Amino acid sequence: MFLTESPGWEKVSYLNAKGLRLAGLLHSTENKGPVLIVCHGFTGSKEGGGRALEMAEELGKKGYATLLFNFSGCGDSEGDFADISLTGQIKDLNSSVDFCLAKGFEKIILTGRSFGGTTALCQAGADRRVAGVCTWAAPSEPLNLFQGRRGVLQEEKNGLTPLTGEQGTVRVRESFFTDLQQHDVYGQAALVAPRPLLVVHGSSDNVVPAWNARAIYGAAGEPKKIRIVEGADHRFTGKHLEAWACLFNWLDECFSPTLA
Repeated sequence: MFLTESPGWEKVSYLNAKGLRLAGLLHSTENKGPVLIVCHGFTGSKEGGGRALEMAEELGKKGYATLLFNFSGCGDSEGDFADISLTGQIKDLNSSVDFCLAKGFEKIILTGRSFGGTTALCQAGADRRVAGVCTWAAPSEPLNLFQGRRGVLQEEKNGLTPLTGEQGTVRVRESFFTDLQQHDVYGQAALVAPRPLLVVHGSSDNVVPAWNARAIYGAAGEPKKIRIVEGADHRFTGKHLEAWACLFNWLDECFSPTLA
């Protein structure tokens, strides 16, 4: 739960490319150095069940600001979830980068879990304003992943396709799948260099198997690191502190903010 009394937190909102208002939570530090923009997973939310909030507060102790936001159609952001697309999420993330730069942050770092990680990777490949990117349990071939989770028949009433996610079944437009065909995740991974990349994954991820992490790592240039968290599932259940440690160590090695 977001505690408005907790120091450092600010509720924020800003418009995406379609003029829809995105809802966010900004955890600031005293300096305007690096900010980490966190992308939630498919059907997820900016709070991450509370873990994203906790992680942001830990990052604040290390001198990093954090922006948590909901993609359009998710949580308290405007839009219809059925309109979801990777292109749309990339544009939302681009608007989030714009927002952070307008706030005066000097260095933009991206991270994201699952489909949010794919989004972060694609944005980083295309946007040189991004200083580095970390993916958590990100699918390297999202079209194949989601094709395997779609319903056999379209829902007749409004033409939406049922799609099974972590939170149950949702319905998306057919354009979700055709849009995925336009994106080359491996190509975007290759474009991140010479900016640093960290790929984090669980060895026991049955939703997005760990070969996805190795494939992203293999496509990327230097500097890059990969960390496979032994025994971790797709949500890093009971292993999230280990995943955090991978991220924190990488941040300090590559970005090391000057604490006020």
